[in-house]
Amino acid sequence: MSAASDALAALDARGWTLGVAESLTGGALCSALVGVPGASAVLLGGVVAYATPVKHTLLGVDAHLLDTHGAVHPEVAAQMARGVRSAVAVGGRSADVGVSTTGIAGPDSPDGQPVGTVHIGVATPIAEVSRAFVFTGDRAAIRAQTVDAALAILRELVGE
Repeated sequence: MSAASDALAALDARGWTLGVAESLTGGALCSALVGVPGASAVLLGGVVAYATPVKHTLLGVDAHLLDTHGAVHPEVAAQMARGVRSAVAVGGRSADVGVSTTGIAGPDSPDGQPVGTVHIGVATPIAEVSRAFVFTGDRAAIRAQTVDAALAILRELVGE
């Protein structure tokens, strides 16, 4: 099984639904999940909040936090993960779990943080985490490593 199918199977075993909020991965995380047959039983949808203001307007990330620290921050990832749960609500019911990615894939850094700095957030009904990474490689490699790490964290938190 792939990391995406493992994560989806763990979510399905709990009867939980999923929402995905992405910045630097630009839909790659959702794409990895959608590539698994039957993903629609768990995945409600995703939001690519690439522009910083969209993180506030669509996902509810605190505007002061974004103004003060920028989009690449552990609390931004946490708030994105929480916010996407309601952003993808179906019939008034929010997703049970949210996962988010925010970071700097390069080639340049807009705010002085090292290229490869990534924060991944996961919010479930029983736990929330935001983890920081510094990945290496080119833009594609950093984005791929981010997807892999997000799936691993998701599986870890949701697994029984």
